This record gives sequence, C-alpha cells and structure tokens, in this order.
Amino acid sequence: MSAVAAAAPAAVVPERAALPTLNAHRTFAGVMRGEWIKLLSLRSTWWVLGATVAIMTLVSFAAAMSLDVMAEDPLTAPALAQMHGAEIVSGGSQIGVVTIAVLGALLVTGEYSTGMIRSTLAAVPTRLPVLAAKAIVLAVVTTVVTLLSMALSYLVTTPQLTTYDLVPALDDSQTWQILGGTVYFLVAAAFFALGVGTVLRSTAGTVTVALTVLLLLPGTLGFITLDWVETIVSYLPLPAASAFLSTGDMSELGGSPLTATAGLLVVAAYAVVPLVAAAVLMRRRDA
Repeated sequence: MSAVAAAAPAAVVPERAALPTLNAHRTFAGVMRGEWIKLLSLRSTWWVLGATVAIMTLVSFAAAMSLDVMAEDPLTAPALAQMHGAEIVSGGSQIGVVTIAVLGALLVTGEYSTGMIRSTLAAVPTRLPVLAAKAIVLAVVTTVVTLLSMALSYLVTTPQLTTYDLVPALDDSQTWQILGGTVYFLVAAAFFALGVGTVLRSTAGTVTVALTVLLLLPGTLGFITLDWVETIVSYLPLPAASAFLSTGDMSELGGSPLTATAGLLVVAAYAVVPLVAAAVLMRRRDA
C-alpha cells in the first residue's frame, strides 16, 4: 500500500505539467506554426508552387515573343504602341491563377478528406483562428511565389521588351500598379478558393467552382454580345482585375469598363464574401 500511495502523486504530476504545453499550442502563434508545418510538409504544395513559377514565367516569355507578330499586323500594331511592359511581365497571372486556386483549395479540403480537420478543430475549439491562420499563411506563400515569378519573367522578357522600348521602369507608378495589382489579384483568388473550399469541404467541387468563376466564365460568356451579359462579365474576377492590371488606353481597346477603384472593390468582394461564409459555417457545423 505504501508503494502505491507513493506512486500516486507521481502519476498526477505529468498530467498537470502537460496542461501549459496544450494551452501554448492554442495560442494564435501556435496555430500559425501548425499551419506552416502542414502546408510546407506536403509534397503537393511544392509541386503546385513550382508549377506556378514555371507557368507564369513561360506565359510571360511567350507573350513577349508574340510582340513580333503584333508589330507586323496592322490591326494589332496600335495596341502594341499603347501597351505597358509590366503587362507582359505579369501576363502569366491569368494562367497562374489556376494553380494558386488549387493551392487555396488543397490547404483546407485536404484536411477534410483525411479527417485531420477534426484534430485541428479539437485543438482550437474557437475554430476561427484556424481559418485566419490558413488565410495568412496562404497570403504570404502566394505573395512570395508571385513576386518570384514576376522577377523571373522580368529577366526572361527584358531582351525582347528592350527591342520595343517596353522594359517597365521601376520609377513608373503604372509599373507598380500593375505588378502590385497582380499580387493583389492572386491573393484574392487564393482567398476565394480557401473560402469556397471551407464551405464545400470537397477538393473536386472547390477546384471546379474556383476555375469556373475565375477563368472559364469570362471566356465563355464573352462570346455573348447581349448588354446585360456583358455587364455581368465585367463584374467577374478576371475582367474586374483587368481594370487595374491594364493601362487606361488598353481599357479603351476592349478592357474592363470598370474603373481601377471599382475593379479593386469587386475583386476584394470575391475574396471576402467566401471567407465570411466559411467563418460562419465553420463555427456552426460539425467537423
């Protein structure tokens, strides 16, 4: 009996000592650290990030090479004269949005498919810090990858842009409007996919919705010349983004009818609304 009694207090000590560690992991810093580990430890993450850099760089390079064709065609030569070099450098963003949306979807739907989300939400009962941490991690990764892609695009397109005096000047406000707007658009697209993914909890469904809204609908509805359809198209993410990703003269040649400010607000709405819906549903329903 004396041996049992002596052992009983010792059994309680580890249990009590574990409590501060558990609480420490419930801090927002602990949640952030967990999201970083989960994101960067997946092989699929690195494949998606590598594909984003490669696609954006190659598309920008192809756009730069097509300048020769534009210069020789009398129908497109006027557009070339009004083009800004930063539009070529960031031209790959319209395809890069595909991989960024996939990354945003996988960040949350991957946990639902494996059941890991139950452990995550059990460790963070308030739940909303999890969504906030995912959004912050996603924004940082998207920003870094986009900047790296545009830096590489700048290097590979500079020789061709020099030929047409289109190398974007770093002291030009329009250069920073276009390059900064590209980062803004891709982060918003990532947030859209993250929000939709949290609502649908399905990778296939999220990717389908994200790619349809972000990429397919503008191209499909663009063939319809009805006024009300054209108005709807102008408020889709990609056409709205063109309001601040293109120069004013290019907008007159068939770009978005929205102003740059209106385009910023529309794109922001596509990021904020799904995240708000995701936050509400995450709090109300079971994992």
